[in-house]
Amino acid sequence: MSAEHPVQAQTPPVESPSAPTRRTFIATTTAVGGAAVVGDLVAGSPALAEEADGVEAPPGSRVALTVNGVRRTVTVDNRTSLLDLLREHLDLTGSKKGCNAGACGACTVLVDGRRVNSCLTLAVRLEGAEVTTIEGLAKGDRLHPLQQAFIDQDAFQCGFCTPGQIVSGAGCIQEGHTGSPEEIREWMSGNLCRCGCYLKIERAVEQAAGRKG
Repeated sequence: MSAEHPVQAQTPPVESPSAPTRRTFIATTTAVGGAAVVGDLVAGSPALAEEADGVEAPPGSRVALTVNGVRRTVTVDNRTSLLDLLREHLDLTGSKKGCNAGACGACTVLVDGRRVNSCLTLAVRLEGAEVTTIEGLAKGDRLHPLQQAFIDQDAFQCGFCTPGQIVSGAGCIQEGHTGSPEEIREWMSGNLCRCGCYLKIERAVEQAAGRKG
């Protein structure tokens, strides 16, 4: 009977102390990579710096226009709206930025006597134009008739839409669209009042137009 050979246990190969394990390799690589990224962010990457230096300033234009009777000459980014020109460059903050999309009428001003949404009007297109804002309607201490009518008829509540309502109403009167309450409502429909003072606004326009005492 043949002798049985004992089964020898297989022992795992012993890694050399000098050879990094897979886990050690990954941890070391991640740490070094992270340090390199942080170093670039702190010191500033030359490639990023070169890209920043190569960015050109947006094109600008010089515009001369008359605002509330005063001649103004300004240099603005070609993307600047008339509303931002008035509020941010000329410090005329009466015209309000509501929706900034031409849907609410809070920014209404007169350009050459015509009502426009200043948030949708590019300033660079107004060379030589005459712009009238809510600040330009009164004559010194004497209110515009429609401003006085808004007070008489209590045609405002929070007041945010009021400048646009008054300027639009003044334009509506100049255009001759005040023949009836229905006509006033139609031609003032682009100006929203979230407080719901429409009836009083209509009465104020009627009063200023001379149709209502």
